[in-house]
Amino acid sequence: MTSAFLNGSPASADDLRALALTNYGHFTSMQVRHGAVQGRALHVQRLQEATLALFGTQLDGDGALQLAARALAGAGMRDASVRITVFSTQFDYRDPSRSVTPDVLVTLSPASSPDKPALRVKSYPFVRPLPQYKHVGTFPLFHYRRQALADGYDDALFVDPAGQVVEGSIWNLGLWDGQSVVWPEGPALRGTAERLLQAGLDRAGIPQRAARVGVPDLGAFRAGFACNASGLQPVVGVDAVAWGADIALMARLNAALDGVPWEPLA
Repeated sequence: MTSAFLNGSPASADDLRALALTNYGHFTSMQVRHGAVQGRALHVQRLQEATLALFGTQLDGDGALQLAARALAGAGMRDASVRITVFSTQFDYRDPSRSVTPDVLVTLSPASSPDKPALRVKSYPFVRPLPQYKHVGTFPLFHYRRQALADGYDDALFVDPAGQVVEGSIWNLGLWDGQSVVWPEGPALRGTAERLLQAGLDRAGIPQRAARVGVPDLGAFRAGFACNASGLQPVVGVDAVAWGADIALMARLNAALDGVPWEPLA
């Protein structure tokens, strides 16, 4: 069951009309445990930067996370999947440059399970528009994910016009060459979980690097994994390339991510 709160109060269907009809805004997603979150500053930064870019106005990012904390308290939840969406009930697509006040929508749903199945993914040529922002234009992400399922796979992996792997439908891809983690470069949303894992790998002394990775290069790697706000899961194959699940690698990655401190939402 999902609960929704707009600017600190329970949201009605009418409150969400503008978001449903114009689909203009951005969001961040996080896992909350005991009222705390990993990478709090990254979420604040993401919310503030995207609000300035999409609406030309400032957002109190700390205040947005405080609204999420109030929503959790009001719902009697300490563990949850939390999404904070910034949009505006005043936004008019006929006059998109008009100054509007941003609204903050907090949605709560059950916490994500740490046990996630391995993924076999299929590559598709696609680069999301404005990939530097986690915006609400998610239609193509879910379209290709649906297409992958119809083609007998578990999810979609996106490839840019140069044939370089960039990201999964709603996750970042990490690759393992046997000695280091390789993060594919390219036009993609750089997730908060990816950045937290990178910091954790540095602390753990696990080598990592960013590199351009073409689809034909994937066969040279020994394993892959998906990384997003809900956690990590093995990627056991892309198209005809099969890796299998590297249990030891996943244990090392999870240990690195577990070492990231949890901070109170408010």
